[in-house]
Parts: sequence; C-alpha cells; structure tokens
Amino acid sequence: MGADSNSSDDYNNSVGWNRAGGLIMKTLVLVGGALFLKRLTKSTTRWDHARSVSQSLSGEKFSKEQAARDPENYFNIRMTTCPAAELVDGSTVLYFEQAFSRTPQKPFRQRFYTVKLCSKEMKCDVELSSYAIREMEEYKNFCDRTKDQRPLPEEIVGIFYAQDIAEHLTTLHLKCCDRGKRCLYEGSTPPGGFPNSWNGAAYCTSEIAILKNNEVHTWERGYDEDGNQAWGTKGPYEFKPAPASSLKDMFSPLNLSQLSMEKRIEGSFVLQ
Repeated sequence: MGADSNSSDDYNNSVGWNRAGGLIMKTLVLVGGALFLKRLTKSTTRWDHARSVSQSLSGEKFSKEQAARDPENYFNIRMTTCPAAELVDGSTVLYFEQAFSRTPQKPFRQRFYTVKLCSKEMKCDVELSSYAIREMEEYKNFCDRTKDQRPLPEEIVGIFYAQDIAEHLTTLHLKCCDRGKRCLYEGSTPPGGFPNSWNGAAYCTSEIAILKNNEVHTWERGYDEDGNQAWGTKGPYEFKPAPASSLKDMFSPLNLSQLSMEKRIEGSFVLQ
C-alpha cells in the first residue's frame, strides 16, 4: 500500500508540474505575442501619421470663403498638392503649387514637400520640409497633368539625392492634435524660424494646421532683427477642399473683382 501511495503521489506531482509548465509556456507565448503586436501596432501607427498628413495635404483646395469674408486681406487662392515620388528612406515627396483661382495655369508659388516621420528623440510625429524648385517651368501644373505627361518619379528622386532642387526653405514639426480639437495635426517651424531676407526680414516662421475635414490652415510671416513683422497676413490662410462647382467659380464676381487686387501683390511675399 505504501509503494502504491508513493507511486500515486509521484504521478500526481508529475501531472501538476506538466500543467504548471504548460500554463507558464502559454503565458510566455501570450505575453510575447502581445509585446510583438504592440511593437507592430506602434510601428504601423507611426507610419500612419506620415501617410495621413500626405493624404490630407493632397488635392485641390481654395481660400474662397475666407476671401469673401475679408477681401482686403485675403485672396481666393487655389492650392494643389499631389504625390510626386518616394525616397529610399520612405519619405513621400509631394508637389505643391498655388495660383490665383481665376488663373490656375499660372502658379505664383511652386514647391516640393517631403513628408517623413520625426526621429524618436524628437517630440513630434511628422516632419514636413519645403524646397524651392529650380526648373519651375518643367513642373508647372504638375498635378493637373496625366501621369505620362509628368516628370518621372525617378527623375525627382534623382534631383533630391543630387541636391539639385535649389534651396531648402523651411521644416515644420507636426504633432497629432489632442482630443477635442478640430485639427488632426498641427505644427510650426522651430523657434527662430529660418533665414529670409525679403522686405527687410531677417527670418521667417511658418505654422500649419490640418483639420479633420481635410481643410488646411497655413500662416507664414517674416520678421526683422528686432522681432517686428516685415511681411505676412494677420492670420492664417484657410484652404478648404474644392467643391464640385469650382470650375464655374473661377469666373464668379468675387474672382473678377479680385483681378485689380492681385496687381497690388505683384512682388509681394506671396510671390516669393
């Protein structure tokens, strides 16, 4: 009886240890899986920030409503942005241009934007940099052309790595907006801005807010060495996605009345 009892105890202990070992293994697998999923989710979320900013900036947007409210300070400007290429580090290159809405074929501002993730040590989600374009005529109305009529993405990548894109202008650091705000992302240039010499300025600053309805607000200003504003508007420009009737609106009374006002800003900061 004693031998049978000992054998039974050994068996029960063995079964217990096996069950405990199985539970430990399952726990380790679950914990490991959760950590892997968390890391994967975190990585995907970081890239989602850059994709979201690129998508929100893209498309055709107008400042028509703002120009109607305050025609003395704001113009009805058409802003178009679209993907142009992707760099090796995963950054998206966007082509950007602005024109008066009544003359969209004559842009007064052309830029390349790069959209990429902020480095982990920085307190931001997305880095948005702007670059002047050397061969402006070659890229004019880029977004309005069919893909077979645009410069190839490989050419655009090539000029970036050859540093043949003219000068770097600004870099903005964007963060995801807090809950309860109208915006998705907002950001600005670092303190001190970037060098700028137009109209007596010593430096310029730029701010941007991307709203949940794909509306984009931008505010650019120049300051002299004493911190006095040398150029820029009193508040941000408000660009809203193009309505279906945007082509008809190009010849609306608002646009026609602004023709004389456009003459006033020939050579102004908007055209630089």
